[in-house]
Amino acid sequence: MNYGFVIDNSSCIGCHACSTACKSEHHVPLGVNRTWVKYTETGRYPDARRSFQVTRCNHCSNPPCVRICPTGAMHQRADGIVDFDSDACIGCKGCLQACPYDAIYIDPDTHTAAKCNYCAHRVEVGVEPACVVVCPEHAIIAGDLDDPTSEISHVVAKNNVTVRKPEQGTSPKVFYIQGHDINMHPTATERTPDSFMWADVLDLHPGEHPKPKGTAIPPVAPSSGPTRTPQEQGLNAGGPIQVSGNMAGHMVQVGYNAQHKIPWHWQIPAYVVTKHIAGGTFMLLGVAALLGGIPFSAGQVVFAGGLAVLMSLVTLALLIYDLDRPDRFFYLLVRPQWRSWIARAAWILSGFSAVTGLWWALETAAWLGILGEPTTLRPLLAALSIPFGLGASIYTAFLFAQAEGRDLWQASHVPFQMTIHAVAFGAATLAIAGPATESMRWLFVLAMLASLVVTLFADLTVPQASELARRAAVDMTWGRYKREYWMGGIGLGHIVAIALGVIGGAVGSLLALVAAGVGMYAYNLAFVMAPQEQPNS
Repeated sequence: MNYGFVIDNSSCIGCHACSTACKSEHHVPLGVNRTWVKYTETGRYPDARRSFQVTRCNHCSNPPCVRICPTGAMHQRADGIVDFDSDACIGCKGCLQACPYDAIYIDPDTHTAAKCNYCAHRVEVGVEPACVVVCPEHAIIAGDLDDPTSEISHVVAKNNVTVRKPEQGTSPKVFYIQGHDINMHPTATERTPDSFMWADVLDLHPGEHPKPKGTAIPPVAPSSGPTRTPQEQGLNAGGPIQVSGNMAGHMVQVGYNAQHKIPWHWQIPAYVVTKHIAGGTFMLLGVAALLGGIPFSAGQVVFAGGLAVLMSLVTLALLIYDLDRPDRFFYLLVRPQWRSWIARAAWILSGFSAVTGLWWALETAAWLGILGEPTTLRPLLAALSIPFGLGASIYTAFLFAQAEGRDLWQASHVPFQMTIHAVAFGAATLAIAGPATESMRWLFVLAMLASLVVTLFADLTVPQASELARRAAVDMTWGRYKREYWMGGIGLGHIVAIALGVIGGAVGSLLALVAAGVGMYAYNLAFVMAPQEQPNS
C-alpha cells in the first residue's frame, strides 16, 4: 500500500469544509492547522481570478521530518502514511525545520508536534479521511497509489498532476490537478497584513508586535520592476532576486493562508557559542597533553577546563530550555532514533561531558593535593577529548543540514567554519589562563582571520543553490539582519576580536574572547533566523 491524495483545483470552491472537518476529527486547537485552504487572487476587477489550494502534509515517500526526529515520534508506516506519536515527542521542533511545506506545528495544548496523519485511525477500519468525506465537490481523492484499480490511480493516470516543491527530493504524495503556479510557489507574492481577507498575520517578524492592518508594507509593485535596493536584490549573494513583471503587473496577492510561527530563536545561536568554547578548549588541551610543547600549568588547566565545563552545563541548559517538552529530555538517551543528528548530538554531548568532566575533576583534585597526578588516565582522557570536543563543536552543522526546509543551512562550508570557531574560542579561553600560553593568543588571531575569509567568501560570493537560500542570504547580509551580520559578526566578532587578540595580555585575551563570543552570537542569530523568515507554504 502507498496512500496519497489528489486535490482537484478545478473543482475546489474554497469552502473550508475539509479544514473544519479536520479540526473537528482531531480536536485541533485554535491557531494551528493540519489542513488549510490557501486563497490567491490575481488580476484587477473585472478581470480577476481567485484560486484555491488545499494544503497539508504531503506524506512524502522520502520524508525529511522522519530522519531528523530524535525519538522516532515522527515515523513512516508501511502503508506510506507519515504518522506521529505525541507520547514520544520531546518538542525539539526539528521536524518543523525539516519539512519544506510548513505542514507541521506544535500543538499549544500538548506542546508536541502534530500534523495531518491521513486520518490513520479511520483508514485502519476502512473509512476514508474526514476531509474526503465532507468535501461537497469531491475535490479531495484519497487512496492507494499502488493499486491500479483504485480511483486515485485512475485520476493520476488521466490528468496532468503537479506537486509542491519537487526539487526538494521528498517525493510528495499530494498531487494537484490544475495546480496554480501562484499558489504552488510561496514566494510568488509577499506576505503582508493588508493582503489577507480574514486572517491576522502572526509573528510577522520575531521580537516585534504584528503591524495592524492598514500599516503594512505595500503589496507587490506594478510591472515597473522590483522596489528593493541593489543590495537587497542579492547582487552579492548569487545574483538578484527576480520579480516577474507579468506577475507584478497582475497584482498578485494572497488573500488567505495559515500563519506559521518561527520555531527556533535565540537559544540556538547562544548554545552554538557556548559549546564552541567548551569543545574547542578541551580539544586543544587534549592535543597539548598528547603532543607536549605547550607548557600549560596545572592551574591553567584547572581554570580553562573549569570554564569549559561551565560552558558545557550552559549548553545543556539551553538545549533543555528550548524543548517544548523539557520533561522528556531523557528520551534522547533511552529511545534514540539514530539517523537523527539531534539524537546523535545528545550522545556526543553526553560522552564529551563524561570524558572532560572526569579529566577536569582529576586535574583539579591533583592541583588541590587531594589526589596524585593522573598520569595513567591523562593520555586516555586527552585522546578522547579531541574527537568528542570536535564532535560537540560541529555536530550542529550536520543538524542544520538535516533541516531540509531551510535551504541556506545546507551550505557545505558550515562544518569547516564551525571547526575554525571552536579552535578560536578554545585558544582564546586558554590564552586568558596565563602568560605561558602566548601561542594560544596567536592561534586565536590566525583562526579568526581564517574565519573572516571563509565567512565573507561563502556568504557574499558563493552562489546559492535555490531561491529560498538566496533570499535568506540576502536577508542575512543586506536585509533585516544586516546589523547582526556586519556590526556583530564581522565587526565585533572578527575585526575587534582580532585587534584585541593582537594586543594580547590576559585582559586583551579576555576582551577578545568576549568580543568574539558576542559577535559570533550575533552572526549565528542572523544565520539561524534569516532562513526561518522565508515562506514555505
